Amino acid sequence: MATAKNEWWRGAVIYQIYPRSFHDASGDGLGDLAGISEKLDYVASLGVDAIWISPFYKSPMRDFGYDVADYRAVDPIFGTLDDFQHLLEKAHRLSLKVLIDLVLSHTSDEHDWFTQSRQSRDNAKADWYVWADPKTDGTPPNNWLSIFGGGAWAWEPRRRQYYLHNFLTCQPDLNLHNKAVQDQLLSDAAFWLDMGVDGFRLDAVNFCTHDPQLRDNPPLKPGERPTDGVPLDNPYAYQRHLYDKTQPETVHFLKRLRALTDRYNARATMGEVSGDDSLTIAADYTRSGDRLNMAYTFNLLTQTFTAEHLRDVVEEMEAQIDDGWASWAFSNHDVARAVSRWGNPGDGEFARLLMALLFSLRGTACLYQGEELGLAEAEVPFERLQDPYGKAFWPEYKGRDGCRTPMPWQGSADHAGFSTAEPWLPVDPSHLELAVDRQDHLPGSLLNAYRGFLHWRRTQPALRFGSLTVKESEAPLLIFERRCPEQKMLAVFNCGPEPRDLQLEDSQDLKALDGHGFTAALENGTLRLPRYGVFFGGMNNEVQQEVSGNGIEGGTNHG
Repeated sequence: MATAKNEWWRGAVIYQIYPRSFHDASGDGLGDLAGISEKLDYVASLGVDAIWISPFYKSPMRDFGYDVADYRAVDPIFGTLDDFQHLLEKAHRLSLKVLIDLVLSHTSDEHDWFTQSRQSRDNAKADWYVWADPKTDGTPPNNWLSIFGGGAWAWEPRRRQYYLHNFLTCQPDLNLHNKAVQDQLLSDAAFWLDMGVDGFRLDAVNFCTHDPQLRDNPPLKPGERPTDGVPLDNPYAYQRHLYDKTQPETVHFLKRLRALTDRYNARATMGEVSGDDSLTIAADYTRSGDRLNMAYTFNLLTQTFTAEHLRDVVEEMEAQIDDGWASWAFSNHDVARAVSRWGNPGDGEFARLLMALLFSLRGTACLYQGEELGLAEAEVPFERLQDPYGKAFWPEYKGRDGCRTPMPWQGSADHAGFSTAEPWLPVDPSHLELAVDRQDHLPGSLLNAYRGFLHWRRTQPALRFGSLTVKESEAPLLIFERRCPEQKMLAVFNCGPEPRDLQLEDSQDLKALDGHGFTAALENGTLRLPRYGVFFGGMNNEVQQEVSGNGIEGGTNHG
C-alpha cells in the first residue's frame, strides 16, 4: 500500500531537534542553526524521514523561543535567515523533510503587536490580544489559571484591563476571534512555506481560541481525569478546562491554515493537543481532510507505563480517530525522558522495547534527540536551573531542563563535544558513556539498534501504513495486528522484566520476520519472549482468521 507522494508524513518518523541543545557551531555555549546543519548527516543516518526544529525565532527567551517576538526573524543566538536557508537546502539534499515549530496561540510581550496593543483601548492592535475588564472589586474576570502557576490574567494599568496568558505572564494570548489576527498569522506561515519548509508543528494548538463569554471553568469532579501531562501539585490540574481552550472556533482557523498549506506541494501540519479529553480533540482536529494532517497528545507522555495503559490509549485513539491521523511520542522537550519517567534508566533492553513500541503504533512517530542513545533524565542542580516552570514548582517538580541538556557527541571531549564553551545547561556525566562516538561503531549499541530497526521498518508496509487491531492478551503482554493489502503482521511486546511464553493456536503459517534486531523465538506453537522482548511475525490469510477469532491464548511465565 503506497501513499501518495504528497502524503509523505503518513507512517513517517520525525526527529525532534531542540536547537539550544543539539550542537553549538559558534562556540558560545548555545546550540544554533549552523550546528544543526553540521549534524544532519548523522540524523539522516538514523533512517528518519523528517526533522522538527523547535522555535528559533527572535525572542527574549524567557520560555526559550516559545515566546515569539518576530515570526519572520531568526534570533541572533541561533544565526541568520541565511543559516536557516542553508540548513533547509542541506536537509533536502539528504532527503529529510523540515518542519518548524509555529506558535499561534500567544506571543512574547516584546512583540511589536503587544507593545502597541497594551498602550490603549483604541489603537490599531487594541483587539489583537485577549483583554477583559476587571470585576467590580478589581479582581480578574474569571477563575482561569496559567499552566505555569497562578492566575491566567495580568493587569495592564494603561488600559485598566487584564490580559490573558495561559503560560508565562510575558506570553500574552492572541485573540484569534479577530480575523485580522488570523490573516496575519497565515501570512507569517506563508513566509516560511515560500522559503521551502515542509510544514509546521503547531504548539499548544487547542489554546488558539477562548470562550468569548469568559465563563468560569468548573472544578474537576471526583474520578475525572486531569489534563494529561500536568502534575497534581499544579492547581491547573484541578479544573475542567471547558472555556479557556478547545473552543469550536479553533477548527475554523485550522481549516484556513489547511487551505493555505494545501496550496503548496506536499506540506504537513502536526498539532500538539493537551486537554481533559485530548484523544477526542486530536481526532476532531485531524478528521475530514480539511484540518490538521496529524496531531499528538500527552497520553503517552505521562508517568504511567503498563501494557494495560498502552492498550487503553491505543484502543481509545483507534476508536476516535476515524479518517484522521495520529502522531505519537514517548519523549519531547517538555517531559522527563521516557527511560527515566517509566523507571528503567540504563536498561538497554527496556530502551529497545520502547523503540519497537513507538515505531509499531499506527500513525507518525516523533523521536526526540538523544532518545536513540538511551539518554536518561539529567540531574540539573537548582542553581543551574533555567526553566521558569521548574523554578516555580521546585522541588516537587523540577521542570523541563533535565530533558533539555546538551546532546553528547563525544564521550571524552570537553562538554561532550556539544560546544567549546560552557553550555547553557550542564552535561550530565552519565550521558558521556552513551555519547554518539561511543555507540557509533558498536554493533550492539542502542544507536545502531535504532538505525537497523528504522531501515527495516521502511520495508514493512504494514507498520507504516496498515490498520491496527489490539488483540486480547494478559499483562504484561501487548499484541497488535497490523494489516494492509501487501502485508499482514503480528507484533507481540513483553512489557515486563521477566521472560514470558505465549501459546499460539494454528501457528504453522505464522513466519517469524527477521532483520529487526529482536530475538524472540517461535517454537512449535510457543512464542518465547525474553524480558522486554519483541516478536514480529508475517501472517497468511489462514492465520489471519485464527488471530481474528481469538486464536491467541494468555501468556505464562517461563525461565
